[in-house]
Amino acid sequence: MDPRASALWARLKAHRFGSVLMVLATLALGILIGTVISYSVKGQEKKAASSSDATPLQIPSPKQLSTAFSQISKQLEPAVVNINTEATIKNPHRRRRAPSPGGPDDENPFQDFFDRFFGGQGPDGQGIRQRSLGSGVIVDSKGYIITNRHVVNKADRIQVRLKDDPPGAQPHEAKVIGTDEETDLAVIKIDVSRSLPVAKLGNSDGAEVGDWVLAIGSPFALENTVTAGIISAKGRSNVVPNRQFQNFIQTDAAINPGNSGGPLVDMSGEVIGINTAILTEGQGYEGVGFALPSNLVVKVYNDLIGPDHRVSRGSIGVQFQAVPNPAVTRIYGGGEGVVLSDVVPNSPAAAAGLKVGDAITSVDGRAVKSGDDLVDEIASRKPGTKVQVGYVRAGKKQETTVTVGNRSKLFAGQLGLEEEQGEEAQPQQSKLGLSVENVTKELADRFDLPSTKGVVVTEVRPAGFADDIGLSRGDVILEINKQAVNDANDFNRIQQQLKKGDDVVFLVRPARGGRNAATAFLGGTLQ
Repeated sequence: MDPRASALWARLKAHRFGSVLMVLATLALGILIGTVISYSVKGQEKKAASSSDATPLQIPSPKQLSTAFSQISKQLEPAVVNINTEATIKNPHRRRRAPSPGGPDDENPFQDFFDRFFGGQGPDGQGIRQRSLGSGVIVDSKGYIITNRHVVNKADRIQVRLKDDPPGAQPHEAKVIGTDEETDLAVIKIDVSRSLPVAKLGNSDGAEVGDWVLAIGSPFALENTVTAGIISAKGRSNVVPNRQFQNFIQTDAAINPGNSGGPLVDMSGEVIGINTAILTEGQGYEGVGFALPSNLVVKVYNDLIGPDHRVSRGSIGVQFQAVPNPAVTRIYGGGEGVVLSDVVPNSPAAAAGLKVGDAITSVDGRAVKSGDDLVDEIASRKPGTKVQVGYVRAGKKQETTVTVGNRSKLFAGQLGLEEEQGEEAQPQQSKLGLSVENVTKELADRFDLPSTKGVVVTEVRPAGFADDIGLSRGDVILEINKQAVNDANDFNRIQQQLKKGDDVVFLVRPARGGRNAATAFLGGTLQ
């Protein structure tokens, strides 16, 4: 080997040996330091294990930093009741009908509190016994309770539980005093031998966005539940489909199925609303709930406890867009008023000369800036009252005197006849389960009928015969069992001849489809 190569190789071996020695020394030093630290930590642990000088913790006396919520809850809870209802649905296996607009089958996020039933089919196919629950608030010590109409509507039995009822006590049987479909309010009553605690109704006009509120009720059957939140907004409309009188208070207090009919309470302990609806994608609380304001509740309650047990509202027979269009207002009203999109034939408005395209700007001198203003002004008037209506037509301001009519009669086809006829309508529905009116010229034109012969269906009782076979509100009945139905008299005469076990076949022009709708047969056997 070359002497220079041998020398280089010797130097490399010596360098490698030195590196190995340095690594070993470093490892030894690390192990030594780790051992020392380990012994030190163990020594500290042994020293900390002694707790002879520790002072035991003690539970302090109860102390409430804020008593407002608890005081209001204690004050109101005795006046809030749990409501259980039962109803029998006949023919549970009837043909499923197409969903109606705004109905439970629509993809509508506004969920009705009471749209949760449970039950089972009775023996021998006798039907389904449906049970559900809601809440209510006592407003009269004699046992008068405010709740929602949908909580008690169609119920065969209504039972109320009070907060101070002893365990195991039988619930109190309740009866319906009156209901109002347009506000979804109801008054029921229980008979008790003692004076009941009552809730005080406040003035909802004083409530402001951002104010604290409590919601009290029985969500998911959990009685005496209290939730807190704030008023998120006021004057919410178009919340529940096909309801004119809304003007809701919006809140983020937790509201769920079962809260329906319970109170929304302000920090003075007064009821400023009745919880009615929620906006949800999952049928539960999502932070958006709605309560009818107490000022509206008081007016409806006073009418329902009156001799007629129903709400009488004024109307002049006009319609307008629910959501105003600024362009329409500018073109027809010069930027002000409510533009009429329809005037009911033979209505008070028509008799006074009002026409489609007129913009109503005032009622008895008070300015009308929105549809809600117009409805509030007219609906509060008793039928027969005369009012001065200011309006704009073709850019000119004019006035006319209008005699207020009965809203339930003018819009019976849209509202159903329940408000107009009340309990008297039930015997007429006992066989076929529907109400009808004569076909007007307007309806004949709409459905391209050769004449005004026939009757239009204005109401269909759920689970009744007409409902079972598929009749809907707005359908025009032309024949029953091959007998011509020219008017309501023909309908009533034929209906009276029918008896249990008879086959009944209708020839109808369906409401859906307008002029393109073809006549169809619908029939079944009376049970």
